Amino acid sequence: MDLKDQIKVIADRTKHKDQIQTEEATKNAFVMPFLQSLGYDVFNPLEVVPEFIADIGIKKGEKIDYAIFKDGNPTILIECKHWAQNLNIHDGQLLRYFHVSKAKFGILTNGIVYRFYSDLVSPNKMDEKPFLEFNITDVKDNQIEELKKFHKTNFDAESIVNTASELKFMNELKHILNQELTNPTPEFVKHFAKQVYPSVVTAKVLEQFTELTKKSIQQHISDLITERLKTALSKEDEKNSEVNISTEKNLEDISKVNTTEEELEGFMIVKTILRQKTSVNRVTFRDAQSYFAVFLDDNNRKAVCRLYLNGSRKFIGTFDEVKKETKNEIRNLDEIFNYSELLLKTIESYEK
Repeated sequence: MDLKDQIKVIADRTKHKDQIQTEEATKNAFVMPFLQSLGYDVFNPLEVVPEFIADIGIKKGEKIDYAIFKDGNPTILIECKHWAQNLNIHDGQLLRYFHVSKAKFGILTNGIVYRFYSDLVSPNKMDEKPFLEFNITDVKDNQIEELKKFHKTNFDAESIVNTASELKFMNELKHILNQELTNPTPEFVKHFAKQVYPSVVTAKVLEQFTELTKKSIQQHISDLITERLKTALSKEDEKNSEVNISTEKNLEDISKVNTTEEELEGFMIVKTILRQKTSVNRVTFRDAQSYFAVFLDDNNRKAVCRLYLNGSRKFIGTFDEVKKETKNEIRNLDEIFNYSELLLKTIESYEK
């Protein structure tokens, strides 16, 4: 599963959160699976250290819930709370741990809401506001892309810091815009009123324009949505028209397809090879006029190979990691076995 699917699995678990009674249970049910989705081995004490000790001033032996290590040093600190707790009252604790460690990032979470911090304002001092925050039950695609940067295989602290500042300010600006669009401040209203009102903007005029600004914003958003819907419907009509034409053509093409005994025998050989890595029930085929295609899960994005058996020369088409096809000549069906390693690697690439 990709990261988005793994996050969805964890999100589905939160539907039963009322059965999670303790902070420790919250870690086991939600937080540890989240760290695993990012590629970290939560059972490797050299990679994910539970109860990481951080001495804070005269306080010795203070512990933070998890520390993710890289090259022998803590790089991400994670402070966890029970899923029902408000995180706003706990960020000071993570701040203290962050200050005395070499970690570049801190995560504060209750297993449902995740807040990512760094030291973008002052070096070695955790920012008051997170540069990334999301609710695992409602993760946006752009947040998934940011999360991918924290995956073990992609993690590059310097690269994340370079983009985190922009992300932090964008999030704050979006929050301000949302507030202004919902309940515009006098300064916001005055900015627009001055551009359309021909005289001095008095308190009475400001009150009048506050309502006008709200209505104008709502009308503009409504117009944008309407325009988007019109565009989408227009494109859908065009697509349906193209599909109808394409369907007629495909029906003509299908009527010309003749699946031979030799092609079915070749398919059985491919299935025999692939059963080393996957269930044979997942291996399917689609026959065309010019080739016989083998897929995983009947998904045209998971092409395993193509067999070209109806001409004077026979070929097997194999695919590399970027799905580029290479046609290899074979003298007989038994030579398909010579490409077993390539076919199994293709299957492995789809299973990652």
